[in-house]
Amino acid sequence: MAVEHLTEDIFESKIANGVTLVDFFATWCGPCKMLGPTIEEIGAENDGSFAVYKVDIDECEDVAMDYAIMSVPTLIVFKDGQEAARMIGVQPKTAILDAVKEAIG
Repeated sequence: MAVEHLTEDIFESKIANGVTLVDFFATWCGPCKMLGPTIEEIGAENDGSFAVYKVDIDECEDVAMDYAIMSVPTLIVFKDGQEAARMIGVQPKTAILDAVKEAIG
């Protein structure tokens, strides 16, 4: 399943229900480019128990400000619209999946 890029007008509705992994990134960010394939892989392997999205902080400045994104990449796991976990910088796939699994319960 391809990872959907969210816009400011649909962000809140997409994270409102269930568990969601959101990759806050920038196109100019080297570490973001390194993490990108891992996020795509997680999205492709996802069994539907959670959603995976990407947010370009330059296109969604208000969302980035609302969630205090100070550096990229930042990954946030949301559960029913509430932040359950936050990881800053390039993370190993296992650490990302562990955070998602913990939010799922």
